[in-house]
Amino acid sequence: MEKVKIIKERLKTAQSHQKSYSDLHRRDFEFKEDDWVFLKVSPMKGIMRFGKKGKLSLRYVRLYRIIQRIGQVAYKLELPPEMSLVHTVFHVSMLKNVVGDPSTIVPVETIKVNEEL
Repeated sequence: MEKVKIIKERLKTAQSHQKSYSDLHRRDFEFKEDDWVFLKVSPMKGIMRFGKKGKLSLRYVRLYRIIQRIGQVAYKLELPPEMSLVHTVFHVSMLKNVVGDPSTIVPVETIKVNEEL
């Protein structure tokens, strides 16, 4: 009985150590409706997304508006019509907060380079 008690105590200390290490890396995010977020498109390395593979592939793409909060960690995004085949609900780990005003961000397609430069 005494050895079982010792084993339980050691398991409890090991679990508390692991929890303290994982809590350091955990990010608790909460978003509100009408917030703007980046969507993570490459959760695994080596997957081909947007014509690039590996470390050159995009991590986050475009800004999307949050329409609705679903549960504790899921959010529904407003996606464009070309992404109609993609499910609109994403986990909070797939989203990144936008710092600043999204209206000031200029899309890359609208930037024109002067030929004389």
